[in-house]
Amino acid sequence: MGASTASKADLVARFKQALDRLNPDAGKIGLAVSGGPDSMAMLLLAHDAIPGGFEVATVDHGLRPEARDECALVVAACEERGVPCEVLTVEVAEGNVQAKAREARYRALGEWCSRRNLHMVATAHHVDDQAETLLMRLNRGSGVAGLAGVRPDQWHDDFDLHIIRPLLGFRRAELAAVVEQVGQRVAEDPSNADDRFERVRMRQALAGCDWLDPQALAQSASNLAEAYEALQGYATSLWPEMVTQTAAGYSITPGPLREINRRVLAQAMEKMGGRPRGGDVARLLNRLERGEGGNVAGVLAREQNGQWLLSPEPPRKTG
Repeated sequence: MGASTASKADLVARFKQALDRLNPDAGKIGLAVSGGPDSMAMLLLAHDAIPGGFEVATVDHGLRPEARDECALVVAACEERGVPCEVLTVEVAEGNVQAKAREARYRALGEWCSRRNLHMVATAHHVDDQAETLLMRLNRGSGVAGLAGVRPDQWHDDFDLHIIRPLLGFRRAELAAVVEQVGQRVAEDPSNADDRFERVRMRQALAGCDWLDPQALAQSASNLAEAYEALQGYATSLWPEMVTQTAAGYSITPGPLREINRRVLAQAMEKMGGRPRGGDVARLLNRLERGEGGNVAGVLAREQNGQWLLSPEPPRKTG
């Protein structure tokens, strides 16, 4: 897609409409701004759409030497416009770097929101991000939950954080045009051109497929999100019929609908303190259907006389 033909006033109006839907009480919100073109465009749109109605946080993960300068760029942009801005410095735990960085960022943003009495945090995910996410998850064989993509409105219990995504109706090129129109300097993350990352490879592939419509792909993700919510609601309504609490945990009587069985199984594991990934639940479901069992996310599951019995994983022996 080439440069946006929409005027900045039109884009500001669309942004304000999205915020009105996601934040109907018009409470003060936070913006998570990295310094890249997408989040900088969000800052510029918010400055016009809700002046005085937001604050900004920028996160330094300490993973790249350029991060400090990128945070300083965000601080300068906010100072120029009289917007309160705070740099959140975090430590990223060992493991999957991208996943651990996201956890550290969300935790810091949740604490910042609580400290500043902000209702929610807006991130700069947009149509092209959503299309890339959908195709990546299709390529992994994800189920409905994964194919629903990123949600416009999401609560993260683990981080006590309410996230909204008011740019999910915007294209990347439209946001780039907002930045260009005012001559705002932005940070360029070198990882966005590193094809070792799956998202970069997908972005490059999409750029060469002009017959694919990212807007339509994003709409499909939105439709799947609605289907996910409907299935989740149905599974919750069947919980009293299918699940019995036991002294050890839960007993599940599986029904005829496999997807509902999977959701009830995941819900029971979450009630026991587990945080299973979708693929792990699917594999455990396969084993239970074969009359076997398994241990996932600290929960021990086994089949017995047509019932699925869940209990906490026993303590590991040491020494």
